[in-house]
Amino acid sequence: MPADIQAQVQGAVDPREAAQFAAIAESWWDPDGPFRPLHRLNPARMRFVMNAVQENFGVAEGARALTGMTAVDIGCGGGLISEPLARLGADVTGLDVTEENLGVARAHAADSGLTIDYRLETAEALAASGAKFDIVTALEVVEHVPDPDVFMRAAAEMVAPGGLLIAATINRTIKSLALAKFGAEYVLRWLPRGTHDWRKFMKPSELARPLRTEGLRVLRTEGAVYEPLTGDWRLSPDVSMNYMIAAVRD
Repeated sequence: MPADIQAQVQGAVDPREAAQFAAIAESWWDPDGPFRPLHRLNPARMRFVMNAVQENFGVAEGARALTGMTAVDIGCGGGLISEPLARLGADVTGLDVTEENLGVARAHAADSGLTIDYRLETAEALAASGAKFDIVTALEVVEHVPDPDVFMRAAAEMVAPGGLLIAATINRTIKSLALAKFGAEYVLRWLPRGTHDWRKFMKPSELARPLRTEGLRVLRTEGAVYEPLTGDWRLSPDVSMNYMIAAVRD
């Protein structure tokens, strides 16, 4: 890693978290591998994204609904959200701090015929450059960073006037401790042990606070609920576990 980029990353990244994801990066696009929970969650995540986009921008749902819009996917990993955004017509930038993740993301995008600007960069560094986007996504990322408030303020800074930020994480509740931490990692073994630190989970009010500080208005908050009989996720008013927030810069 070049020295200047390494300097950006230090302090904005938890090295232990980065190493965990780097170790399983080759499995990003395996729907039955370590990232299986995200593959199953992805339709609900994209449904929330598109509902918020339609509400904020007034666009009609369609195959190229995001044409003409710019988007940045923070903590893009292998590209599970970056690629759907690009297929919908957005000009997408994907940020990650793990070279292994970006290598997989670039190769998969090329194989899929998609043009996505994947960068080894932090949200804090890109925000400091003055970059602005119509859509900013930070999905299942904030629980892995050292300073969530700094991270979310950087994400909010990149929202253009009239633009939209969408964040997703896990609520810090007794239910999430039992199910998202111990259940998912130790009982069901959906995730490698140590993937999450329950103390880093954030309540919706805590996630919204830095967004409001940066001048964003919360548009909607919605939960995602797992259906054990089908293995799928659906959007729900229940935010006691996984939830998503959409906020706008008026």
